[in-house]
Amino acid sequence: MAERDIPASSLAQRLVREPVRALSAYHVADSDGLIKLDAMENPYGWPEGMLDDWLVRLRSVPVNRYPDAGGRALKTALREKLGIAPRFELLLGNGSDEIIQLLVLCLGGPGRVVMAPNPTFVMYSMLSTAMGAEFVSVPLDDDTFALDRDAMLEAIERHQPALTFLAYPNNPTGNLFELRDVEAILEASPGLVVLDEAYEPFARKTFLHRLDEFPNLLVMRTLSKLGLAGLRLGLAVGDAAWIGELDKLRLPYNINALSQATAEFALAHYPVFEEQAASIRAERARLHQALSRFAALRVWPSEANFLLVRVEGGGARALAEALKARGVLIRVLDGSAPALAQCLRVSVGTPEENAALLAALEVCLGAA
Repeated sequence: MAERDIPASSLAQRLVREPVRALSAYHVADSDGLIKLDAMENPYGWPEGMLDDWLVRLRSVPVNRYPDAGGRALKTALREKLGIAPRFELLLGNGSDEIIQLLVLCLGGPGRVVMAPNPTFVMYSMLSTAMGAEFVSVPLDDDTFALDRDAMLEAIERHQPALTFLAYPNNPTGNLFELRDVEAILEASPGLVVLDEAYEPFARKTFLHRLDEFPNLLVMRTLSKLGLAGLRLGLAVGDAAWIGELDKLRLPYNINALSQATAEFALAHYPVFEEQAASIRAERARLHQALSRFAALRVWPSEANFLLVRVEGGGARALAEALKARGVLIRVLDGSAPALAQCLRVSVGTPEENAALLAALEVCLGAA
């Protein structure tokens, strides 16, 4: 039978690698018409005058030309605002996801081990599996989600990972791992350890100033949580030896001209985003306190811009659907990891959005 006579489904079944066929696509819920508290975004828009100035800036971007392949002006602005020392190099990615992909492509593959705690950001395991690496996860403490240092060190000794990811704070649990536990992992690891600091604007803790201490450390950041999720701009910071190898795998012109111009403009208005992050931190504390008043809910402390919530006695999915019916979208984590049974994740919104969530919960849990 000629290949053209074989159904596409049969060809895909035969030719697509088994690890890829076994994966599920990353699901993004439809949020049209809903209060969106499912994706850890900054809920605040830009001031009107700032928007007008931004549009003026965009008019000057020559979109008929390729963007600066190295993002030189943007890197200079990032160094200044994030306090990155000149001796370290930067790699820009189309979101942190692209940088994770590059890291696994560079250091993973058949015969290599990629390691991370569990539960954590799903893209670490998803991309490792897709690229043929062995992904090893080490369970966090069931109650506090703290790192099990002894278990991590034993797994490092046994598996000798080429690459280890630590989300700091962790997603979806929201906690910062103990400093001494992170240091122990860095000291014991034979491979590269990536500190994913996506939520640093809300935790205000970083390892950027400690890159000199650990030759196997890379720090990853994103502008998404700060307030630029629509740009898809991530960055990795580390020794030139690491960044140089990763840059060989980066696709040319991966950061488009409009994203570069917008990010440079936003960084020039950095105090706006710092003020918004402070508002989110304050609202996080109020939301945690309010959610904790519901007897049916357990709420964990968070250093990020979201809260992990367990529905005691079950019914997490039903509660999420009931909230959606009342116009509020949150993330269901039940079923994603054993430690997250009956768990939901709630992004911190504006005061008005959080009030709407709490009002909807009053109705849903009161009727339960």
